[in-house]
Amino acid sequence: MAVSPEPSVQFNPEARVRVDQVGAERQPVVCIDDFLLGAGALREDAVAKKGFDNNTGFYPGLRAAAPGSYYQALQNSLPGLIERVFGIHSGQIASVECSYSLVTTRPDDLHPVQRIPHFDSNRPTELAMIHFLCGPELGGTSFYRHRDTGFEYVDAGRRESFLGALEADAKAGRLPPPGYINGDTDQFERIASYEAAFNRLLLYRCTSLHSGNIAEGFDFDTDPAKGRLSINTFLLNG
Repeated sequence: MAVSPEPSVQFNPEARVRVDQVGAERQPVVCIDDFLLGAGALREDAVAKKGFDNNTGFYPGLRAAAPGSYYQALQNSLPGLIERVFGIHSGQIASVECSYSLVTTRPDDLHPVQRIPHFDSNRPTELAMIHFLCGPELGGTSFYRHRDTGFEYVDAGRRESFLGALEADAKAGRLPPPGYINGDTDQFERIASYEAAFNRLLLYRCTSLHSGNIAEGFDFDTDPAKGRLSINTFLLNG
């Protein structure tokens, strides 16, 4: 059986890069529009895949490994930007995880912690990316402030205080109702929001509180050709 070639992708020299300082705590968020040449081939590769799997971790949906050519495109295009914006050089990054991702978990099936903004790790030297391979009708990503603590990010020094505040809310009967957060609530204030746009990349610290914008009426389609397709990437220290 012939092996399908990996999609050919590379950084777009005409990509539009913007760096925002978000919220009162001014956490950096990089937004790159028209990020890669060949993004359409990535979408075609995802549609052709038969290996999307149920995710057993936090992500509310299906995932499949992104191709090695995508990882190489990141390696060729982002290190200088990452060092300039975040002060993180390539030697600090021990591993990179890149996955095609589809939001497919319905609101009633979410665990309580999936109904609120989250952080991906407590290390400010670890970064997260979402590269949208879908349009704005399927929802972007927002960043949040926790009202009681004022936290817009949760590092190791804030972790116990933040989790303690969530536990106090649960004991007081303030669990969020079934559903995805998509704007202000009694517990969280939205401080920035980015629409999905085909071939738009968002890059931010793993400590930043964030959540996908999944609105009422979302279809939760499991077909990559129709669903909220993205590539989610983590740059990790270990």
